Amino acid sequence: MYTSMTYGAYITRRMLIRALVTSTIGTSIEFFDFGLYGLLAVTIGKTFFPAQNPLASTLAAFVTFGAGFAARPIGAAVFGHVGDRVGRKGALIVTLMLTGIATCLIGLVPSYAQIGIWGGIMVASLRLLQGLGLGGEWGGSVLLTVEWAGPGRRGLIGSWPQVGIPLGVALGSVSVLVSNALVRDPYWAWRVPFLASIVLVVVGLYLRLGVRETPVFTRLLEDRRIERRPVVETLRYQWRDVVLICLMRAGDQAPALIFNTFILAYGTLVLRLPQETILRYGLFHTLLSAALIPLMGLASDVIGRKRIYLLGAAGMALWAFPFWTLINTKVPVAMMIAFVGAALTWTAMCGPQAALFAETFAGRLRYSGASIGYQLSAITAGGPATIVATYLLSTFRTSSAIALYMIACAVVGVLATLAIRERFPRDLAVDQDDHIAARRPGARGRS
Repeated sequence: MYTSMTYGAYITRRMLIRALVTSTIGTSIEFFDFGLYGLLAVTIGKTFFPAQNPLASTLAAFVTFGAGFAARPIGAAVFGHVGDRVGRKGALIVTLMLTGIATCLIGLVPSYAQIGIWGGIMVASLRLLQGLGLGGEWGGSVLLTVEWAGPGRRGLIGSWPQVGIPLGVALGSVSVLVSNALVRDPYWAWRVPFLASIVLVVVGLYLRLGVRETPVFTRLLEDRRIERRPVVETLRYQWRDVVLICLMRAGDQAPALIFNTFILAYGTLVLRLPQETILRYGLFHTLLSAALIPLMGLASDVIGRKRIYLLGAAGMALWAFPFWTLINTKVPVAMMIAFVGAALTWTAMCGPQAALFAETFAGRLRYSGASIGYQLSAITAGGPATIVATYLLSTFRTSSAIALYMIACAVVGVLATLAIRERFPRDLAVDQDDHIAARRPGARGRS
């Protein structure tokens, strides 16, 4: 028979496991939906933005790809407000539906040959909706796990939603490979993965409806410490943390888009390798990353978030030139080594990221603060990455220019990480919230 304390621990453990599984699967679905466009950018460019120069049509497709990134900070603000006012769970259900429906509809948009430029406009509009949904997804997913975890395990537990990022990209690669193998009609071959994504959305929705609200947010409700204007208060009292998180992500997000998305265009258009070959290398990279992320999260629980993050950002700067040198050989073993180095450096930043960013903000501002800081980098680093890489390649005709761009982003990440404060030993429900409240005398949270 359970005592009340034992039963409480059992419920907490059970909810933690459910939140962990739900967040990881949900993030996988969201990044599958969002990243599928990048995986098929060359084909989509030819379908909706035909041009004499293949790089020109690919660049047009990447500009539309960037539209989704531009919408992500808006989604972060909107759903950050909902998550801090109403709850983490409710915001996550809406973001999943918004991203999933937009993804499915992309598979139904008529081509340029059928309706002209209107097809491209429709795709760009759906990309904006995807971006809005994903802008609110990440913050909710990581808080759903981090706020259920104990202080000594937040790095490890919080890393699991991060695993969903490479798993989603890997799932996208598999779906494209399978569709190319089974669907002979080129009109439908690239569309089938988009249409099939609706099945994943239904699964994700079912899982998220069964998760309880986090104990941290429940405590905020009970203590009547819910902030009326969480986004405004975040930008007023913790704007420096928001900016630092945005800059930290330059070191991981821009290279990640180059490794996972731009490399497909580079491999097919420059190296003249089959799309399936590049997809297999990308699949190897994402699966290795998924295995490494929890290890990096665990390491951050032992030696600190900042130290692991700094190792990753510095490693990214050092690996940029070797990566492209190895890729350009077109030798399978060398290309595999290139992606191993990319995975090691990127996951060192990605693994501790969820816990580090969540711990930075007060409880009543956490969804807004973590989401906005994380997603602002979509404008400064993520969205421009594939566009800048394509422009550099078309202008200088060498991957060395892209390597220099990656180094610049990594150096920004190093400097921002040095400036941010390490807070991982603190109680997420109390310490940080009181710390912020102390900076505005008499302004206790209002419900």
